[in-house]
Amino acid sequence: MGYEQIEVSDDGEIRVLTLSRPEKLNAWTPQMSAELVDAINDGNESDHVGAFVVTGAGRAFCAGADIGAVFASQLDASGDAGSDRPPQTDWVALVRDSKPMVAAINGPSIGVGLTLALPMDFLVAHPEAKLSARFVKMGLVPELASSHFLVQRCGWGQASDLALSGRTVLGDEARQIGLVDETSEDVVGAAMARARSYAENAPPAVRMTKALLTSNAADADLPGVQRRELRALNEAYATPEHREAVQAFLEKRSPRFR
Repeated sequence: MGYEQIEVSDDGEIRVLTLSRPEKLNAWTPQMSAELVDAINDGNESDHVGAFVVTGAGRAFCAGADIGAVFASQLDASGDAGSDRPPQTDWVALVRDSKPMVAAINGPSIGVGLTLALPMDFLVAHPEAKLSARFVKMGLVPELASSHFLVQRCGWGQASDLALSGRTVLGDEARQIGLVDETSEDVVGAAMARARSYAENAPPAVRMTKALLTSNAADADLPGVQRRELRALNEAYATPEHREAVQAFLEKRSPRFR
């Protein structure tokens, strides 16, 4: 698949996905979504890719949906903004089932530009980046499971405030309330370092750990949580990566997983 609205590059074991419509502040379109899905699937199938970093070209991460390309034309055509949309991949399921993903939020991250990042494993933002779940400002409601992830990340009160007011917060405040995990002036560098710390670990264990976090984070059935963990643990014991990790420890060397 040829890419027109994203850029893809590899830096060692890290695949960098750059939203690339800088003249539109990287506004989201269905085409951009399809290209991201293709690039992520390709990276997940590659033995050389250990983790992803997602960032934006120019001065924005993603300033939301392209209103003209996504909403206005659909309203003009049918009076129903959702009826003509082509079927979309389940973005949240894809991200949670993927190799580790770190968002490098280098600038405005608004609406879908925020919610596409919320399911990722770690969010790094520039201190002055503007973030907003402003769906209510457009007469809409949260999507991409953001009504779940906002509460998971920020707690009930802050999530309610962000969703009901649609207000914009800067990166520093976003970190203070838990919306992002780290702030840095060198946002891509910080995200790359975090991604490398994930990519250096045993790939099967990393993917299984992500799956456990996805399934168990909001599950109050602790026996059920432990059953999932035990099944995954027994599977991990049988992997060559586990044997390599043990052998490397005994030989006092770094494990070689790739």
